[in-house]
Amino acid sequence: MATYTPNFPGSNSIVEESWLEGRAKGQTEGRAEGKAEGKAEDILRILEVRGIEIPDSVRERITDCTDLDVLVTWLDRSLSAVRAEELFVEE
Repeated sequence: MATYTPNFPGSNSIVEESWLEGRAKGQTEGRAEGKAEGKAEDILRILEVRGIEIPDSVRERITDCTDLDVLVTWLDRSLSAVRAEELFVEE
């Protein structure tokens, strides 16, 4: 059985390889951004459900953060914090 190999200008060239690498990188970055957004939404939801007031400055800091490790720390702290600002306390 024959295997179809596309033969168009740029096929199997450096241009195509670069495009594919960039596309894969973009998808990876998109997933990381999506995970960060999801964690931020989770943190805010936990605080809301627990009846904790979320000042605009805190909401902005949480939603602007893209560091998953920091967001996980804040998520853990959101489970026991009494005030939203306690998420940012250094240990």
